[in-house]
Amino acid sequence: MVSNKQRKKLLKNKKITHSAPVATAPYISRMQAYGELFSDYPTVKFLINHVLQSDRLIKQSLLPQDLPYLLLPDDIQDQIFQKINQQFAPGDTAGDQKWNQLVAALPQLDADLRGFRDYLEEQYGMWAYISAPLVADIAGYVGDSAVLEVMAGNGYISKGLKDLHKTVYTTDSLAWTTENQTGKHQVTDVEKLDAIAAIQKYQDQVDYVIMSWSPDGLPIDQEILATLRQSARPLKLIVLGEKNGATNSKQFWEMAHYIEPEATAKLNRHHQPFDLIKDQIYLID
Repeated sequence: MVSNKQRKKLLKNKKITHSAPVATAPYISRMQAYGELFSDYPTVKFLINHVLQSDRLIKQSLLPQDLPYLLLPDDIQDQIFQKINQQFAPGDTAGDQKWNQLVAALPQLDADLRGFRDYLEEQYGMWAYISAPLVADIAGYVGDSAVLEVMAGNGYISKGLKDLHKTVYTTDSLAWTTENQTGKHQVTDVEKLDAIAAIQKYQDQVDYVIMSWSPDGLPIDQEILATLRQSARPLKLIVLGEKNGATNSKQFWEMAHYIEPEATAKLNRHHQPFDLIKDQIYLID
């Protein structure tokens, strides 16, 4: 039987004991082990299942579904306490052992849930989490118009739009292939063109330009916006990024003219934060 003193152990204690899944095991193997370990805890299993299902789909070059916020419930230790006292009789040391095993796993599980974005970046070169419902909303917004995606990376947005029978020109300079997974796991054909050259080539054929997760602090986003404003066609920029945060330059956000707030809100209904990054869709001209 678990004592009240044990119950009050801090969840954020970063000391991981030998009873937790081995932290050096592959990420997905750890998540699978957590799924088995916490099989009696639906609120935890719910989060783990979303991670595993997303990984399975992305591994098949398919877009995943939306994610919930990947954070353990505040009362998870209370849930464990109550469940163990239902399962084990008073004085049964097996209950204490089970408590120790579960509580010891919580800090690493918490870190792994919060680290899902890092895993996606390292494994698939997916920097922004691109879900099938998000892309469906983008497809609905652009309608029958052709789209240019610049700095497309591995092409997740373009792939989703093409699967929905949209005309998309997918481009990237592929300059990051020596530094990370960007460009190494292409899910659609990506034309090797830097963003400015791509706009100059396709500006007469498209109505929308998509820019997702432009590197923070680099001026390329400002150059893109300036180039679009110089175009003879009224091109709209669809931006996925974190305003004044993890993506884009500060100057870009200052230059931006935000348009169509109702359409923007609709585009963001399927792009809710799942971690500390608060990226959103913005419509800009």
